[in-house]
Amino acid sequence: MRRLPPLTAVEAFVQVARLGSVKAAAEELALSSPALSRRIQTFERYLGRPLFERRHQAMILNADGEQLLNRIAPALDALAVAIDATTGEQDLLRLRFSVPLLFASQRLMSRLPDLRARHPNLHIDIDTQPHALARLGEGLDAAVVIARDVDPAYYSRRIAHSRVAAIGSPALRNGKNAVRTPDDLRRMTILIHRDLPELFYNWREAIGRPDLEPLAIDHFDSGQLILDAAAEGLGVAFMLEEHIEGAQDSRLLNLFDDQIDSSYSYWFACRRAAMSGRAVRIFHDWLFETVVDPSVAAESARV
Repeated sequence: MRRLPPLTAVEAFVQVARLGSVKAAAEELALSSPALSRRIQTFERYLGRPLFERRHQAMILNADGEQLLNRIAPALDALAVAIDATTGEQDLLRLRFSVPLLFASQRLMSRLPDLRARHPNLHIDIDTQPHALARLGEGLDAAVVIARDVDPAYYSRRIAHSRVAAIGSPALRNGKNAVRTPDDLRRMTILIHRDLPELFYNWREAIGRPDLEPLAIDHFDSGQLILDAAAEGLGVAFMLEEHIEGAQDSRLLNLFDDQIDSSYSYWFACRRAAMSGRAVRIFHDWLFETVVDPSVAAESARV
């Protein structure tokens, strides 16, 4: 059997990967930065390849590092759980987590029993209130947010690459008020989610119609309500393609075939130091293993 690298080197790699900083990881492990850097170098020499891109005051996983982290982080967490079980230190873990209601209902809730089966001592307080990023560290441990990007002061990782969808009722395909071309939107009400304020304007720019103006614009702060409004024929909702796919609602369809990339995406975010906490770490790794599409999980950058 091939000898394994020192566990301290593996632990150093995982901490730097999760926190994105040698300094932050060194503080978490009660080491000096040079000592932690030596452990990382030892691990890279053992593997015969670099695992990070070195940037000013940051360590960013490269493709090999990302793949290795996805393979060994769950095993390392399982080792910690096994040790806790042996020593009788399986304390209750609690995660204070914010998530948009539509993401929770479409992609999260049905999968949470799997998380509970794997980690029965992990309990989650779920928050659906707005402005989650501003509340991280002050009532929240982590969040899924919908945004163009996330302040680099936070740890963040993209959950999905999204496209724009113009969502309406199938009834809009027929009759005198049928919507078949973008110009037909001039006599329609556009439904906009407050978390996606620029989506319609991004779409019209992308199709080369910056002058296109709808009859009116109505605003919503609930993803499910905006989909219900579109299904009832109250207007055309500009949302993300994954919203209509996740709805699986025969009352809804994407009115146009344009493959327009959205500037908005779902992101996982937390304070960098929070990634050293077991509750956040367990949830993060489970989310990207179980909920996120594997191709997106492999490509998403750690920043």
